[in-house]
Amino acid sequence: MIITYNGLEAIKVQFGNTVLAFNPISKDSKQKATSFGADIVLVSINHRDMNGIEQASRGEVRTFAVTGPGEYEIGGVFIKGLPSKSNYGGKEKINTIYSVNLENMNLCFLGALENTNLSEEVISALDDIDVLFIPIGSNGVLGPAEAEKLSVSLEPSIIIPMHYDNDSLKKFLKEAGAEDVKPVDKMTLKKKDLEGKESEIVVLEAQ
Repeated sequence: MIITYNGLEAIKVQFGNTVLAFNPISKDSKQKATSFGADIVLVSINHRDMNGIEQASRGEVRTFAVTGPGEYEIGGVFIKGLPSKSNYGGKEKINTIYSVNLENMNLCFLGALENTNLSEEVISALDDIDVLFIPIGSNGVLGPAEAEKLSVSLEPSIIIPMHYDNDSLKKFLKEAGAEDVKPVDKMTLKKKDLEGKESEIVVLEAQ
């Protein structure tokens, strides 16, 4: 599995010939949109910064879009969408938290989560997380301090912060006592690589 970051909350996960895109940035956003082909697109919130399904089209191959709560299975990828709320963009919207199982690994993508008050349904469903993607940048999503506390409480093997600028990233790493962590351009991961890891922070540099 290869994980790369395209800014805001745009995450690309590639395993074999299959590509997943989380919250791709729309061409209508003021932020830079990146186009790449994806087989499955997961959108957590209906906002132009994160709903760029058209940016993840792949020629004539139909992209399967998941845009809300529910359970899905696409080509051996098992997805569970769980409801939460967000005021990102200044108006309350449903934010879908995604739990994704592939290659015997559990990914948790929190999307534009704004507060740490998760429902019992969500907490019970987010068990045994291998990789956690968590927003840390404030302004409609979690801030650095609360993001750090939530990420540790969920007990993932690896934490990947997203939706950050230099200031929020610095604060998050300080909260976590991980100020020596340096950004990398991608993460290559196999199940065996997770052995012995407890809330290890990996910072992906926006591509």
